[in-house]
Amino acid sequence: MTVSEGGLGEPNQVRARHSVRAVVPRGLSARTDRQDTLAFSIFHLSFRGLISARMLASLMSQLLNFEYWLRAPWLPLISLFQLWMLIDAIRRREWLWAFFIFVGWGISALFYYFAVYRAAPSATRGFELPGAHDRRRIKQLQAQIFHLDKAHHHFQLGDIYFQQGKLEKAEACYRAALERDPQDIDTRAHLGQCFLRQKKPAEARPLLEGVVAENPKHDYGYSLMALAETLAALGETDAALSLWKQVTENHAYPRAKVQLAELYLARNQPDLARAEVREVLAEDIHAPAFQRKRDRVWVRRANSLLRKLG
Repeated sequence: MTVSEGGLGEPNQVRARHSVRAVVPRGLSARTDRQDTLAFSIFHLSFRGLISARMLASLMSQLLNFEYWLRAPWLPLISLFQLWMLIDAIRRREWLWAFFIFVGWGISALFYYFAVYRAAPSATRGFELPGAHDRRRIKQLQAQIFHLDKAHHHFQLGDIYFQQGKLEKAEACYRAALERDPQDIDTRAHLGQCFLRQKKPAEARPLLEGVVAENPKHDYGYSLMALAETLAALGETDAALSLWKQVTENHAYPRAKVQLAELYLARNQPDLARAEVREVLAEDIHAPAFQRKRDRVWVRRANSLLRKLG
């Protein structure tokens, strides 16, 4: 090995590489490093994607293998659970979750189940408020409440909790909004609906009656539907029937038509009930996908009611 004069004993080859690097401009060297890093990242992701595709293909082949089920019955169950959560994440457009479920195993799917899937509405399914909700808004609204403490921030947070089926949290938010703006019609209406879903129709009634008296078309008829359901829960079926007729004269909501049909059937008026149910089923065929998803609870009830009617 040849040693440089007065140096630290570097090999000539090493010294030569250092001399070459010395003449490369610093900016060009940094760009080269970044390009190398980017190329490595792209290669790494492509390699991970190839592995994940192979994992998915292997998973599907194993699930179709009967011996695999007998050898380790719990592994296919985990695989099916992972596939279920992956499909749900894609349907919800939770792309980041879908990626982690796809490249990971049962742990990512389990986290998704508790963080996202179980957060879906249950008690309020079929009784949603108008408009969309976004769970990502919760942190933003909590920060705005902390800094600004405005009534409409409490109200919006209450709507999100309502849509998620977290009715106690929704009630607390609506109450906080009313403390800051007692006359707000939207807050009174949604608090009344929250009471109704908590099976407190007596508390819901004065709120909803006040809203409907002030504006019968409030929330596109949703407040009127909630009042009809409240009266039916209190046993006032005649008043509820009158309100359901009022709703269906102006709107084609399956929620209204099905419950009106149920009241007709309870009054031994099967022809009127059958007409309402058939109209629901006929309109569902031509409804857009988002509306069919929203109304599927009522369509199922309509099918069940039609079987009873014969």
